[in-house]
Order: sequence, then C-alpha cells, then structure tokens
Amino acid sequence: MPAIPISTLDDPRVQMYRSLKAQNLSRQGPWFIAEGVRVVERLLDSDFETDSVLLTERRADEWLPKIPDRIPVYLVPQSEADQLVGFNFHVGVVACGRRRRSPTLDAVLPQDRRRLTVVVCPNCDNPENLGAIVRMCLGFGVDLLLLGPHCSDAFSRRVIRVSMGAIFRQPVIESRNLERDLLRLRTEWGFEFAATILDPTAVPLDPTTPRAERFGLLFGNEAFGLDDCWVEQCDRRLTIPMAPGADSLNVAVATGIFLHHFQRLTVPSPQPEVTP
Repeated sequence: MPAIPISTLDDPRVQMYRSLKAQNLSRQGPWFIAEGVRVVERLLDSDFETDSVLLTERRADEWLPKIPDRIPVYLVPQSEADQLVGFNFHVGVVACGRRRRSPTLDAVLPQDRRRLTVVVCPNCDNPENLGAIVRMCLGFGVDLLLLGPHCSDAFSRRVIRVSMGAIFRQPVIESRNLERDLLRLRTEWGFEFAATILDPTAVPLDPTTPRAERFGLLFGNEAFGLDDCWVEQCDRRLTIPMAPGADSLNVAVATGIFLHHFQRLTVPSPQPEVTP
C-alpha cells in the first residue's frame, strides 16, 4: 500500500492520533497508541494487529521498507505532526494498534507446568509505575501479570511507552474479579502468595528466602501500598530491608528487587574460552 499524504488534521483517517498528550484513547475503545522507534518496531514484530502508522515526511525513506504493505501509512509534514499529537513529535513515528479482549487464566497459565510465577497488582494507578512493572515482568520471565480493575489501563500510551513495548510480549490479564481469580490460582493451580508490604511483622527478604514452585507476589500502589484485604489473602508477608531513615521504595523498583530474587529463569554462567 503506498504512503498516504495527509493535508489536513481534520482527516478522519488520523483522528485516533489527535491530542495524544491531552487525552489517552479510552480503554473501552478499539485502539491503542505506540510511540517511538523501538516501541513501534516491537509492535510491528508482535502478533498484535497494527491498524496504521503515522510518519513525518523526513522519516519516510527509512521507515516505509519496514512496514508491511497491508498497513496504511500516513505521511504528514513535521509542522503538522507537532499540532496533530499535541507535543514535540521529534521521533517522527507513531502507530495505532488494535486492542484485544483480556485473556483468561486458563488461556495463559499451563496446568502441567511445574514452576510458575505471577505478579499481582490490585490497584497500581500510576501508568509510569505500571509500565515499568510490565518491563520488569518480561525481563525476569514472569508467566502472568494480573491486574485489578483499579489499575491504570495496561494499553494506555504512557504504560506502553514506559514498558518499551514489553506489553506486546508480556502476558497480562486485566481481571474483572481479582478476588475470584486469586482463589482459583490457589485452589486449582496450587499457588502460594506473598504480600510485599512495609510492616514490622513482615519477613525481611534475604538470600535464603525461599519460594514455592507456583508462586505469586502482590504489590500495592505508590500512595497507600497494599490494602489489608489483599494482605489477608496471602500466605506470607515479605519486606525489603532498608537503611534507617528510609521509609519506602518506589513500587516498580521494589518489584524488580523481588523478581530478581525469585526469578524463574536461570541465567547460565559464561563459559571460559577454550584455546585450541
């Protein structure tokens, strides 16, 4: 499909790209927005459907060979692009992907796999933190990121951007009934859950802290942590030891520390070179 010049911002074919800084696309709508070179590349390489790509004219020669012919490509002058998206569109590439219905537990988690890791966020309402958590989960081999209904939209522009496109590969479920899903994971899959909290009753994380084969970690939000109702559903309470005077860590940073400790993947040590 040849590139399509766009001469007016009122063109209905680019209406999903308007005023992105002011307003994210609705999570009830059909689309999400991917911005930036790496994120758009990862969208195109994923099995998510790409509805269209928007390029500034100066990026056309570089990008057109990368985009499958079936995907519409809209070309706009740099000056028009700045107005279209509502911020300095210096990268020159943004894409519109098509949302999917959130999968089910049965579709994501294999019953026959012995070792499984789940991260649960009941109310992570900060999109930057959620994007970083998505990226951590992919990096440390988490089998499922399970989100409560009060979390940020996992496919908002900001979450996608901060995740650096990890959202296109990391299995995520936006649960409609988180309490029911946790109960199923415990009774049908045999999961053990640990609450990550700031509390003197919590066990400090140390190099000997074990995990169950099927293991889930619950993380709260930045302002209020993990509500008591979720802590009570966990089998264990864990905390990260900190220096005196430090009261907390950013939730995304804490997620990375816990996942590094409990990581599912075993990274092999580099083998020494053999000289013939």
